[in-house]
Amino acid sequence: MIRVLLADDQAMVRGALATVLGLESDIEVVGQVGSGDEVVAAAREAKPDVALLDVQMPGKDGLEAAAELRAALPSCRVIICTTFGRPGYLARAMAAGAAGFVVKDAPPEQLVEAVRRVHSGLRVVDPALAAESLATGASPLTARERDVLREAKDGSTVADIARALHLSEGTVRNHLSAAIGKTGARTRAEAVRVAEERGWL
Repeated sequence: MIRVLLADDQAMVRGALATVLGLESDIEVVGQVGSGDEVVAAAREAKPDVALLDVQMPGKDGLEAAAELRAALPSCRVIICTTFGRPGYLARAMAAGAAGFVVKDAPPEQLVEAVRRVHSGLRVVDPALAAESLATGASPLTARERDVLREAKDGSTVADIARALHLSEGTVRNHLSAAIGKTGARTRAEAVRVAEERGWL
């Protein structure tokens, strides 16, 4: 049996995934959680072979949870399963140690096959997203520029961002300016939007 852990903040989606996988004679769903913060503890308890993680969840996102899970239980293979098929997410998922990346609107049999293939040691990536990712290229943003843009998402002032990240206001302005330039945006709000659309945040 392939033991699977599901992590998705939408209970209905999580239940549907569990139902689809549970119909297979060689797959057993051994755990379900609704936030990234719960993934490692649940995996330690359930000992899954494969973890299916959503990207956008409360607490830690699926990409952070994937990296933590790979460090805590290296034998557990990770598949990112998300509504948001963004090229930047794919690159970050692979960097976090994920073995697969599938989108939720794929046919159920593709998801089932992805679980089997990843369990057998292969990598599985949605082909359309892989092509788009190659065309888009890697994120040009530094880690600190991403931090500053994340803080700017809710309209925080430069002073607010500086306090939150323990930086000087001048440093925050420099990072914002660099991020705006790299995203080809005219304003910080537009830079946030572009970076989110490309999966860089």
